[in-house]
Amino acid sequence: MAPSKAGKNDFRVASDAPDTVAVSGALNFATAANALVALRTALGHGDPRLLDLSGVTSCDSAGLACILAALAETDRNGRHVTARQMPDGMRSLAQVCGVEPLLQ
Repeated sequence: MAPSKAGKNDFRVASDAPDTVAVSGALNFATAANALVALRTALGHGDPRLLDLSGVTSCDSAGLACILAALAETDRNGRHVTARQMPDGMRSLAQVCGVEPLLQ
């Protein structure tokens, strides 16, 4: 699947490995809506089991909400995708918001 980009803040969603969708770049208010569309598309193809967040360079509450929405949708569709390699800043935001358990 081709990588996705949007806005002046750069992000990518790629599924180069058969069971993994990787996100990189900024996940923020400017990119969240397009990132959610790209994540839904990537997570809807094949049978991904992992969401690799190691390439996320920055994340605000809108970016975190985007990730949570994409993971919730896969759960509603009967598939569980696990987020892994979450950057420290994103993990701290998830802890402060009380949603870290939803990312596991």
